[in-house]
Amino acid sequence: MTPSLPTLVASGENATLEFKRSTGELREALQTLCAFANGAGGRVLIGVRPGGEVVGQQVSEQTFLEIADAREKFEPPLLFEVERVDLGGGKAVLVLRVDGQSDSVPFTFDGRAYERVENTTRRMSQEGYEALLADRAHGRRRWENQVAEEVTLKDVDRDEVLRIVEAARSTGRLVGPVGRSLPDLLDRLGVRRRGKVLRAAVVLFGRRFLPDYPQCELRLARFRGTDKTEFLDQRHVRAPAFKLLEEAELFCQRHFPLPGRIEPGRLQRVDRPLLPPDAMREILVNALIHRDYAIAGGAVSLAIFDDRVEVWSAGRFPNGITPSVLTGAHPSVQRNPIIAEVFHRAGLIEKWGRGTNRVVEMCRAAGVKPPEFAEIAGAAVVTFRVRVAAEGGTAGLGVESRPESRPESQPESQPESRPESDAGSMESRLREALRSGPLSRAELARALGQRTVSGQLKVVLRALMLRGIVAYTVPEKPGSRLQKYRLVDPGAG
Repeated sequence: MTPSLPTLVASGENATLEFKRSTGELREALQTLCAFANGAGGRVLIGVRPGGEVVGQQVSEQTFLEIADAREKFEPPLLFEVERVDLGGGKAVLVLRVDGQSDSVPFTFDGRAYERVENTTRRMSQEGYEALLADRAHGRRRWENQVAEEVTLKDVDRDEVLRIVEAARSTGRLVGPVGRSLPDLLDRLGVRRRGKVLRAAVVLFGRRFLPDYPQCELRLARFRGTDKTEFLDQRHVRAPAFKLLEEAELFCQRHFPLPGRIEPGRLQRVDRPLLPPDAMREILVNALIHRDYAIAGGAVSLAIFDDRVEVWSAGRFPNGITPSVLTGAHPSVQRNPIIAEVFHRAGLIEKWGRGTNRVVEMCRAAGVKPPEFAEIAGAAVVTFRVRVAAEGGTAGLGVESRPESRPESQPESQPESRPESDAGSMESRLREALRSGPLSRAELARALGQRTVSGQLKVVLRALMLRGIVAYTVPEKPGSRLQKYRLVDPGAG
């Protein structure tokens, strides 16, 4: 049944025009329709005067042909309804109706975007258009929040979920009863919806990644010299995101030198890491949570050269973010807010857009040149200009000065076996020290023979907490001066 015209005029957001087969007036109607599509939606009534007087007009097949031709000028394509309301006497009113809140916002008509301001239609500013683009990129329909087809609870690593939940409780960012039911835990973390596992859950807690999720990959390489001609070490790992982070940190510990020097007034050598561990971790975390997972062949890559360290992340920077703004004040734009939220709860990020600023501050405090941010060939790239190799040779933990032959890929979720690293040795010593009871970070440092808490100690402690081996004694107050660390299961081997 055709709705009555008075109802149409009185309800919703409307614009009224007298259309007398004028191309200019038709353009005005479609510009207004574009503005409604960029907002809350609305109707354009052709044949009704601005004051509300219904006058109608002649509507022919040619009218509909002109409207059909004009549809081609909307970008992206705009779906709108065209309704004819006959008034009698050969006259009619045309009603053009469009819904708002589309995932395709912003729309343009004939190359320009429009918006409604009170009762008028005007061209949208470039700033407003870019803001809508950013909203579209992080809108309701994203790669991470779509259902992971054919993925069931059997494909989710329950132990990984439990250790991240324990880490979240330790940071005080997951409060209240939790339980151990896998479906309930996934719901609580926001990675399951209406009984369906989301793609974000695969990234964070997946067991199996091939053939459907090859992008859950980390590529690690140590090159001889300053180009990619010769490998000293390389690994390809597919695993849940938190384990990828741990693998990247261990690779850095293995290949970064630990320069030291004797300072006046101190009997022991003072070790200074090549890069502040927290700064390196921040960049690695950013690469994992902000990358474009829709690029199936993409990955996060860590490349270590003699003269620099590079972290590559598949996908461009989020809309509204450019390399030049990352060292100054900038908004927090999250391409994957579900994945970012789980990292936040685990205590690995804040959500105030200060991550890169903190990296710059930490580097300057450590006397290290701040990183360079760039966008190269569709990837976000962070480069630390540091001397990894000593002059005339290769330096690094556990690295020989000859090429090392390694397989190019490893089984999913199975890190390559290797001799126990310094980090592995420290982990064993930490666990042994904690068997006698909870200890503070300073007490752990003394138990290891360190005068101060080293960056490596912080890294290993964090890894143990993420793996659910170590927890806070005061989880509701992570920054408490009374905070200590305890073994979750002191009887474990």
